[in-house]
Amino acid sequence: MSSKTRVLIAVGVLVLIVAAVLGLEALRRRSVATPDLPPGSIPIMLDGRFAAAFTPADLERLQTVSFVDAEEGKTQEGWLLCDVLRLTLDVETFAPQTTITVSSTSSGKSAQLTWAEVADPANWVMFDLAGRGTLKLVSALERLDTRDEWVQDVDSIVIEQP
Repeated sequence: MSSKTRVLIAVGVLVLIVAAVLGLEALRRRSVATPDLPPGSIPIMLDGRFAAAFTPADLERLQTVSFVDAEEGKTQEGWLLCDVLRLTLDVETFAPQTTITVSSTSSGKSAQLTWAEVADPANWVMFDLAGRGTLKLVSALERLDTRDEWVQDVDSIVIEQP
């Protein structure tokens, strides 16, 4: 086999590999695709699929609640996460061990909670408006009760049912 033939075969194999990778990536993106959402929207993914979205303006329909944080003694005021989810999803189907992950890509932080923790009003799992007008997840739960543990600039919620 001549060197020209070997080079053509190598180039052909590389082209096939690149095409396969691009094709698989396109399929993966299509399976988790979210529709075009207005700026500031927070998508909610349920079991790997887009389920709903909300904006901070949507929260005006909900009752505000508040608690005083243990770290600085400041009042945190906002909307319970369970009420936000009730606004957009049928939470009656959630088991107590359903996991809810609230994330921020800008801060690289996330918090994973169970539906039992979120639904318990004593935990004060809620969104509060941050200084920039974005949402932050705060709580009285021990693993989420200080400023360093809060999830600032929330931009996604992922729910996985058992």
